[in-house]
Amino acid sequence: MKTVRIQNWVRLILLLCGVGLIAVLFVPMWRIDLQAPQYPEGLMLLIYPNKLAGNVDIINGLNHYIGMKTLHSEDFMEFKVLQYIIGFFALFFFIVVITGKRKLLNILFIVFVCFGILAMYDFWRWEYNYGHNLNPDAAIIVPGMAYQPPLIGFKQLLNFGAYSMPDIGGWIFISVGALLLLAVVAAWRKNKGQLIKFNTAAIALLLTISLASCNAVPEPIKAGVDNCYFCKMTVTDNRFGAELVTTKGKIYKFDDVYCILSYLKTKDVETANIKDIYLTDFCNTHQLINVNHLSLLKSEDLRSPMGGNIAAFDNKDSLAKTQQRFAGTIVNWNELIKE
Repeated sequence: MKTVRIQNWVRLILLLCGVGLIAVLFVPMWRIDLQAPQYPEGLMLLIYPNKLAGNVDIINGLNHYIGMKTLHSEDFMEFKVLQYIIGFFALFFFIVVITGKRKLLNILFIVFVCFGILAMYDFWRWEYNYGHNLNPDAAIIVPGMAYQPPLIGFKQLLNFGAYSMPDIGGWIFISVGALLLLAVVAAWRKNKGQLIKFNTAAIALLLTISLASCNAVPEPIKAGVDNCYFCKMTVTDNRFGAELVTTKGKIYKFDDVYCILSYLKTKDVETANIKDIYLTDFCNTHQLINVNHLSLLKSEDLRSPMGGNIAAFDNKDSLAKTQQRFAGTIVNWNELIKE
C-alpha cells in the first residue's frame, strides 16, 4: 500500500510549528491581571510551563485574608510534566516533517486537539478549586461568595477586576493548533484548484476567529440587578442606562448619562483603553446603542435617575416623537464629554 506524503509547503508550516513549541518553553503561556483602586498599577500572575511568576507574593498575601490557598509552583503537578509534554509535541512535529506521512499528521492533530481540551479543563478545574475551597476561619468571609478567576475574559471579584487571557506562549500554542488544522485539511485535498480555494477560505476563517476572540461586546443592563459603577445605585430605569467597554473587555455599567460623563472625567480608564461607549435606546426595547450612532435629547422633563435628563434614540423619528412630549434640545455626545 502506497504511503501518502504531505506537500513540502505543509512540511515547512509544521517545522515552524515545532520551533514555535520550543519557544513556548521559555515564555509565559497565560496571565491573570488584577486591578483594584489600592493597586493602580495592577497585579499580575504569569503562568509558565514550569512555574508561576509575577506578583505571586503580594497575591498570596491578599488571598490569605479571604481564605484562598497560597500559590506555590511546587504544589502543581502540571509544572512537573507540562514542559515535557510540550517537548514531546515539538518532537512529534519534527518527525512528521522528516517522514512526510499524512497518517502521522492526522494522529498528531487528534492528539494535539485532545491535549488542548484536557489542558483547558484542567485549568478550569484548578481555578474552580482555588476559588471555592476557602478557609472557614479566614479574616474576611462573604457568605455565598466564591473567588474563581475567569477561564478567559473579565470577572469582578469584590473590589478586584480579574482579567484572564493567553500570554505569548498561549497565543503561539493557539496559532500552532490553527496551522496544524490548516495543514491536515490541505494535505487531505489533492486538487490544486480546490486547495487554493480552501486556503483562502481557511485564512479568512482564522482571521474572523481571531478578530471575534478580541472583540469586546456590550452586555445588557438588567434593571433591579445591576448597580451603577459611579453612584453605586441599583439601576431602576432601563431608558437611561449607559455602558463603557474597555479594550480588554471589562464592562462598566451606569444608570444615567450624568454618571458615565462624571466617571469619564475621573480618568480612571484612559481614553486609549476605551473601546466603545453605549447608551440605551429610550424607546422600544432599550437596547444598547454605540454613541456614534445615536441622537440625544436633553430635557428637564425627562427626570432621569441622577438628573442627567438626557435620552438616547436610534433614529431621529423616535427623537422627534419624544420631543413632542418632552420639550428640550438636541445635544451632541462630543460636546457633552467636553463640558
